[in-house]
Amino acid sequence: MTSDATPTRPGERIFTLDAIRGFALLGIFIMNMPGFSTSFFQGADGTHLWPEWWDRTAEVLRDVLFSGKFNSMFSMLFAIGFILLLERLEARDPQHAKAIYLRRIGWLLVFGVVHACVFWTGDVLHMYALFGLLLLALRRVPEKWLWALFVASLLYPVGRGVYRVLTTNPEEVQALIALWGQWEASNNVAYGTGSFLAAAREHTREMVFVYTDPNNLQQALGFYVQLFTTMVLGLILGKRHFFENAASQLVLVKRVQWSALGLGVVTGALFGYYEATVTDPLTPTALGVTARVAYVLCRVATMTFYVATIVRAVHSISWRPLLAPIATVGRMPLTNYLLQTLLATFIFYGWGLGFWGKIGPALQLVLAIAIYFAIQVPLSRWWLNRFTLGPLEYLWRVLTYGRASLRAATSGAPATV
Repeated sequence: MTSDATPTRPGERIFTLDAIRGFALLGIFIMNMPGFSTSFFQGADGTHLWPEWWDRTAEVLRDVLFSGKFNSMFSMLFAIGFILLLERLEARDPQHAKAIYLRRIGWLLVFGVVHACVFWTGDVLHMYALFGLLLLALRRVPEKWLWALFVASLLYPVGRGVYRVLTTNPEEVQALIALWGQWEASNNVAYGTGSFLAAAREHTREMVFVYTDPNNLQQALGFYVQLFTTMVLGLILGKRHFFENAASQLVLVKRVQWSALGLGVVTGALFGYYEATVTDPLTPTALGVTARVAYVLCRVATMTFYVATIVRAVHSISWRPLLAPIATVGRMPLTNYLLQTLLATFIFYGWGLGFWGKIGPALQLVLAIAIYFAIQVPLSRWWLNRFTLGPLEYLWRVLTYGRASLRAATSGAPATV
């Protein structure tokens, strides 16, 4: 197949989206730290690995301020990028636009599966690739139906929570705790003391378990729905071309910013109270359902507050320059996302420095921020001063477009709008 389509040219980049993407990468790194340093199955019985007050405080603050907000932000950005990419492809080569898009999504799925099965089970790239197919089906859906899907996604935890309260019995909970305890022990051996190959085998086993065990499938579905909630929001904003025209809507952005903050504070306080006091997280209760709904609302509201704040800062003479380093990280998101896995697993896993299970939430928070600003920001600036694309972004686009089409799109200066 020959095509005249080319990837996004440097002058077509939107600075606001790069800044939001860079900020999302920082938040994702902070939230992924527990999954890099301890088993995902740890704490199923309500015990806390880190009982000190500073670690418990850091844990609650992390879950209230960061948990879910930044992968939601990234899912929103993914949908916006989907609209921008497909529109540009259709403008340049309508005959092959869909095929090129599907090839790009296919390679993203490959990256995600390799990342999940070899390097780290917490991968989201394979999920975005699957959502990429769904977005293609939803692209022509009227906006009112997209809002209906958004509301339905927000209500999903209510239905699931009530169902679990009515149907779950204590024996099932104890069996799940025992099963997760076995996985925690297996993770500790493979990731804490094992070789790189032992860790890769464990990641593959874990991925198979996540997508075949009925209880974990339910949890995975809940996570997919959460990502889909803000992906639908991104689809709506993308179809409206909101971020290309954000300068003309700053009054609305300010109003949304403070309304979202108010909702985020109230729902975050409710969820934070539950997080700080719960002793049996796997047993479904009415309070647990309420807390879960509060978490979902806090997730969307706080993310909206963060995005609105960045949009206003981008259009501020005094704040915009401060966002430039973060936007640089956001210009090579695939590289930086996978680099975070490489750096963190090297620090924590047995095949690296071996700090598995030895660093608590407070120090994890400090470590994530330090790596982001001391390594990822300067490395991104150094690389992009010499090359147009990040290394994995380059590979992804070569696989999608071929070298000839890629060379045609790599001249020019980065966008400043």
